[in-house]
Amino acid sequence: MNKTELIAKVVDITDTPKKEAEDIVDAVFVAIEKALIDGDTVKISGFGIFEKKVRGPRIGTNPSTQEKIEIPASATATFKASQVLKDKLN
Repeated sequence: MNKTELIAKVVDITDTPKKEAEDIVDAVFVAIEKALIDGDTVKISGFGIFEKKVRGPRIGTNPSTQEKIEIPASATATFKASQVLKDKLN
């Protein structure tokens, strides 16, 4: 499901105009994004947890030259499904 399909589902479920549903979906994404940027965890009860994870710097190997290279620290977003969601999936 992509964003357009998600908006269409919100329209079907809530019977709201498409533009309003699009604004709501965008607002949810922006709120999650801002929280993660600020280092906050987003816990949605019955759905899951979005977290910012930071990977430390490390040494890697260039596969074509076998030269050792330093890989800088980086941040990524992770999602962990709640037990309720896991149960629904199984």
